[in-house]
Amino acid sequence: MADTVAESAQAPAVLRHAEEVMGTVFSFDVRGGEPRAVRAALDEAVAGLHRVNEVFSTYREDSQVSRLVRGELTVDACDPEVAEVLALGAEAERASEGWFSMRYEGGRLDPTGIVKGWAAERAARVIAAAGVSGVSVNGGGDVQLLGVPGPDRPWRIGVSDPLRPGGLAAVVSAAGADELAVATSGTAERGAHIVDPRTGRSAVTDLVAVTVVAPRLTWADCWATAAFAMGSREGLRWLESLPDVEALLITAGDEVRCTGGLARRLG
Repeated sequence: MADTVAESAQAPAVLRHAEEVMGTVFSFDVRGGEPRAVRAALDEAVAGLHRVNEVFSTYREDSQVSRLVRGELTVDACDPEVAEVLALGAEAERASEGWFSMRYEGGRLDPTGIVKGWAAERAARVIAAAGVSGVSVNGGGDVQLLGVPGPDRPWRIGVSDPLRPGGLAAVVSAAGADELAVATSGTAERGAHIVDPRTGRSAVTDLVAVTVVAPRLTWADCWATAAFAMGSREGLRWLESLPDVEALLITAGDEVRCTGGLARRLG
């Protein structure tokens, strides 16, 4: 159950909730808004996550994506969200020159790499539309921030240090931004799960983690994955070329590399 509390007479009410879905935990932190409208929006957002799991899960034989892969459905026969996600994935593949891909193992469709970030961002926007002052949705460590948590207070997100369990590599501040997302791809928690699209096998690079800061989690998640597969030198060069994107890259040798504007987002 989520808890609603008031931090102070001036601070907006707080609604927090954690939901297990899509093989991970989605954590919600909602500030302000009319309580009944906020609760209804939270319920809608949570239901939306479960629906995404039903539609997109590659582990469910009856999901629309599984049936699409088997040729039992066409894209037009699927929910409209399937075509939306496939179009976003194709855009990410073009922008990354193929380093992000939804097709591995001989071309088999697998949109997993984009769905979680897209779903978390969509859930945050559903809640924001209810008139809240701020919302944070954390989907398995990747976060979409909208608005502010309180008067003159920005959202702040700690970035885990992949080489020092329990430590922080940086703290990202959303000061001055109406929307900001933070996504990390790496091997510290899930092992070698990132695939090199060129080979279909686990990406072997000099990196242990890439954290991307951008307005939208859909793209931050994709760009972190693509940059990790590229390696530190090519990944940093490519990330520097993207508008409104900053990043922190950590190598296995404990070398930290950053985009030029990242310092403005730390604090």
